[in-house]
Amino acid sequence: MGHRLSKIYTRTGDDGSTGLGDGSRTGKDALRIAAMGDVDELNSLLGLLLCEELPGEVRTLLSGIQNDLFDLGGEVSIPGHALLGENQPARLEAAIDRFNGELQPLKEFILPGGNRAAAITHLARAVCRRAERKLVTLARNEVVTMTSRRYLNRLSDLLFVLGRWLNKAAGGTDVLWQKNQNG
Repeated sequence: MGHRLSKIYTRTGDDGSTGLGDGSRTGKDALRIAAMGDVDELNSLLGLLLCEELPGEVRTLLSGIQNDLFDLGGEVSIPGHALLGENQPARLEAAIDRFNGELQPLKEFILPGGNRAAAITHLARAVCRRAERKLVTLARNEVVTMTSRRYLNRLSDLLFVLGRWLNKAAGGTDVLWQKNQNG
């Protein structure tokens, strides 16, 4: 486990550096810190989504994902460390299959939106994809586990499916893209 803060402000970051989980310091603009920030932003968005009225099954799933994302953030904060297990991406795949099984096959592109919970889920999907891109970029220069990359890839797929499913569960439908609507 990395270093824990007992005092919230330390003044050690005033020089533009920040501490990693292993005690080393790096620039606040380092790619590793950017990746950690994107994962944290995603986790925060899921916290916002959990403020919505959600079916219990979705609430339980998202709460577990928040814990997984904290593990992922821990991995990124300690270079060379692994916290996610192979079962975590597989759990996401099972959830994708479960929720997607209740949806009609897509025949057209959809727009993010519908009800509020679905719209927040689509926003979380977009942030998840950014976090994944940042992690892939980091992996070109430093050690990043394949499991963490696989996890974010599956999570963005799950969030897409959940956005659709939440619209359906609320009695709505997908918001369809209409090519050249304003053209």
